[in-house]
Amino acid sequence: MKRFVIIAAAAAALAATTAQAQPRAVPDYGAFAPVPEGKDRPVPARDYKVIFEVSDAGHDAARPLEGLQRVARMVNLLAANGVAADHRRIIAIVDGPATEAILTDKAFGARHPGATNPNVRLIDELMAAGVSVRVCGQAMAGHKITPPEVIPGVEVDLSALTTLANSQLDGYALIEE
Repeated sequence: MKRFVIIAAAAAALAATTAQAQPRAVPDYGAFAPVPEGKDRPVPARDYKVIFEVSDAGHDAARPLEGLQRVARMVNLLAANGVAADHRRIIAIVDGPATEAILTDKAFGARHPGATNPNVRLIDELMAAGVSVRVCGQAMAGHKITPPEVIPGVEVDLSALTTLANSQLDGYALIEE
């Protein structure tokens, strides 16, 4: 019995170390701590349909939004625990005060002289990992943002309200800030 416990503990530690040591799906963001004893782990065979509403602009304009970093953490947790990219359907809808996060560096710099958008690289990495990054068209209008000012690849939706409603009606789980 003692031998079984030692083997089981070693296997759990190896699995946790291997999960964290694998290349992350979103390489530069979304770090997480291994929790070998953690329960309610991702199920590799499950289709994860998750939508994140990212609306908080945060307190530090020089750092990527925490809401977008949470999306990266979710992608990395799923990937590290064996959930393949074709089982991860993740949407990030950006709206409200967070809307400027989707501006290109040029457009961001025009609004904030001398600054670059700290979210561009994170958004690019999220999209490369298969995340659908979207922005609320109503929030864009409110912030006077035009489509050419949006990071290439970010989709402009009619509104976050319709995106959130439609996604939930299609079976997506909502994670709010």
